Amino acid sequence: MLTSFSVLLVATYCVGAIPFGLLFARWLTGKDPREFGSGNTGATNALRTGGKKVGILTLIADVFKGVIPVSIAMMLEFTQPQIMGIALAAFLGHIFPIYLKFKGGKGVATMFGVLLPWIPLTAVISFAVWFIVFKLTRYVSLASIAAGFALPLVATFSGASTAAVATCLVLGGLVTIRHHENVTRLIQGTESKV
Repeated sequence: MLTSFSVLLVATYCVGAIPFGLLFARWLTGKDPREFGSGNTGATNALRTGGKKVGILTLIADVFKGVIPVSIAMMLEFTQPQIMGIALAAFLGHIFPIYLKFKGGKGVATMFGVLLPWIPLTAVISFAVWFIVFKLTRYVSLASIAAGFALPLVATFSGASTAAVATCLVLGGLVTIRHHENVTRLIQGTESKV
């Protein structure tokens, strides 16, 4: 089981690190999202760079890079701490991809992806928080930060395991940190709406 965990852990990081936003944008538009907007390769900047098709394809791919490895870990009946390791490997691969000198996306789609098969109620409620804040403000960054803050609270009150709650704390914290420049722009009133 330890060997299976180690193999899946490494594979998960490597797949999580695939910059789908960059690949789809170059394939469909010839543009590089690192040269536009926030400069990262996540779904929101892919949308700004290449339009709706690129944004939607990137969003789906970034979600599934979290869903698939965590689902495999659960099917293999890994322990909760091991599932936590797989979830973090997918997420960290996305935000710190080895293929792009560790400069990736902000992790929101992959955050929801790793939680959906593991603690679906927490994922759905936190996404609802994201959606409501986004619909009210049209700020993806503010919605993402709100969802990140909601994650550990929802996980705790929904009775998730200690490992799942700890994962939510890490994911929510890193998503918030990754949006620090957006927070500055929100305060200054210069943040872009979608």
